[in-house]
Amino acid sequence: MTSSAASAVPADPVAVAVRSMHAMADGEQADFDSLYHPRAADRENLVQPPSSRVPGPAGFHSTALWLRAAFAGLRYDIHHAIADGSLVAVNSTMNGRHVTAWAVYSEDGTIDTVFPPTGKAFAITQSHWFRIEDGVIVEHWANRDDLGMARQLGWVPPTPAYLVKMARAKRRAKRPA
Repeated sequence: MTSSAASAVPADPVAVAVRSMHAMADGEQADFDSLYHPRAADRENLVQPPSSRVPGPAGFHSTALWLRAAFAGLRYDIHHAIADGSLVAVNSTMNGRHVTAWAVYSEDGTIDTVFPPTGKAFAITQSHWFRIEDGVIVEHWANRDDLGMARQLGWVPPTPAYLVKMARAKRRAKRPA
């Protein structure tokens, strides 16, 4: 097969979705550029930093950097992935260890809550849904066990001491750079 014939073969949608999950854990900007359409929309970015709310590869890469900054050893174990036309569903477990403060944001992009590092590990189930066109992701949704993560990391129920740490971490995070 010639290289021009090989490039005419459409990318396997399941492979694209699974590669995007692994890119979240350790991909570079170039990986995101090859996986996401310039106008790709992330429907799950309402608590993410403003830099993650832009369409396309830059927004998804920013999300990856935001997650990696807080969670050491970030990885996704893929259990199942299936495609139905342009829609791909991926069942996975997200794993990591909470090592630095993690800020979540309000709808207006301001810092809402900051979770100081606990040093604890977590493993939570997630399902991700991707719409893929012409071999690239154009849309993403997710269903995550955020409460399970909060329990494993000791955020819920918070101790009085952890609430004080959260308030201090939020004050530090809001200081000008």
